[in-house]
Amino acid sequence: MQWGKVFYIFFTLMSLTTSASFLYENSLVALFIAGSVNVISTILKVGVRNILSAELLAGSLVADLHLIPAFIAMKFYSSDTIAVGLVIGAVIANIYTLIISMIESRNEKEYF
Repeated sequence: MQWGKVFYIFFTLMSLTTSASFLYENSLVALFIAGSVNVISTILKVGVRNILSAELLAGSLVADLHLIPAFIAMKFYSSDTIAVGLVIGAVIANIYTLIISMIESRNEKEYF
C-alpha cells in the first residue's frame, strides 16, 4: 500500500466532504475547515510524482482559489450567495481531482 497516496486521497475526499458540509450549513467555521483541509490536500499533492500529478495539483489549486475568496466574501462582505457559488466551484474541482485520482489508480494497475 502506498501511504502517500492514501494521505492525499484522504485529504482530497475530506476537502470534498467538508465543502459539501458548508453547502448544508452556511457557517464561517465550516468554510474555514473546508479551506484548511483543502490547503493541506494541496500541499500533499506537491510531492506527488505520477503521470497525472499536474492535473491533480491543478484541480486542488482551483479548489483553493475558490475556497479562500469564499471565506473572504463571507467574513468581510457577509455575502452568503457569493460564498456558496464559490464553494460549488470548489466541490466541482474536488470531484475532478477524485476522478483524475481514480484514472491514475487504474493506469497504475495496468502497468504492474
